[in-house]
Amino acid sequence: MAVTIKDVAKVARVSPSTVSRVIADNPRISEETKKRVREAMIELGYHPNFQARSLAVKSTQSIGIIMPNSATKVLENPFFPEVLRGISQVAREDRYGIYLSTGATQEEIFEEVIQMVQGRRVDGIILLYSKTNDTVMNYLLEEDFPFTVIGRPCNNAERITHVDNDNIYATKQVTKYLIDKGHKRIKFIGLNPEVVFTIDRMEGYKQALQEAGIPFDQQLVVQESNLKEGGEEAARKILLADEPPTALVVTDDFVAIELMSYAERLNIRVPEDISIISFNNIMLTNHMRPPLTSVDIDIFQLGLEAASCLIEKIKNPTILPKRLTIPATMIERKSCASLK
Repeated sequence: MAVTIKDVAKVARVSPSTVSRVIADNPRISEETKKRVREAMIELGYHPNFQARSLAVKSTQSIGIIMPNSATKVLENPFFPEVLRGISQVAREDRYGIYLSTGATQEEIFEEVIQMVQGRRVDGIILLYSKTNDTVMNYLLEEDFPFTVIGRPCNNAERITHVDNDNIYATKQVTKYLIDKGHKRIKFIGLNPEVVFTIDRMEGYKQALQEAGIPFDQQLVVQESNLKEGGEEAARKILLADEPPTALVVTDDFVAIELMSYAERLNIRVPEDISIISFNNIMLTNHMRPPLTSVDIDIFQLGLEAASCLIEKIKNPTILPKRLTIPATMIERKSCASLK
């Protein structure tokens, strides 16, 4: 026969309602009583039925995590497991479960978000991306449903709690770093131009060029989608142009590592023939040949703060929106050479 709250209460010598409050970690219950009840739960092998409790208190104790696209593809990039690690730490401490989106297309993801909200499957949502004209973000705003965003919202930023880096400043600094080394023909490799951090990083790149008196050249801007579609041929055009760049600012380590691989096949040496600097500072960057200079955006902290803000919003719906800026630091390694 299954062990019940009444059984635990009898062993712990408290009322069943006290056991319920201990399970909910009610601050009004003394630590001594909590310890006694938890020991009784362990002794009897009792596991709380959180699903039943959720129905009673109208809370799921779960948060939804929305990926930018198919989870299968997204999780290949080390950014996402690391940001999930930060989210998971906070969720575990506050006893929240995690509900990952599984949609493979934008339409499927949007439908899944509607089901999460209307079906009350989660108490709040974290968007792991921010892009222009996002139907999901607009829908969550309209529904007044608790959510936070990793990245700067393109619209209504003052109404949305979000956690981000100062991507304009960080990219301006790394581009200036290359300019100070004598580079003038610097190519910018972005991700999806609809993703807000790509827009911000390009702005930082432009500002650095402008301040150095170097004209902005649209021919020196390439999006990751072009590289993926064109493969080695696209990389060849980037690296072996009639006027090849002397340096690359790449918005993602994974793309930079891919370009380094293509460069090796084309007998282009890094950093002797081309310098490369990128973002995220994933573990692989330190093991490349040469080790890759990268901007550490503190991915773990982005996830941790986004989850903390969301749970705070769930517990206190009237709290005002906030923006948290996580410092970014360039980790200088061996992939950038001086032309001076």
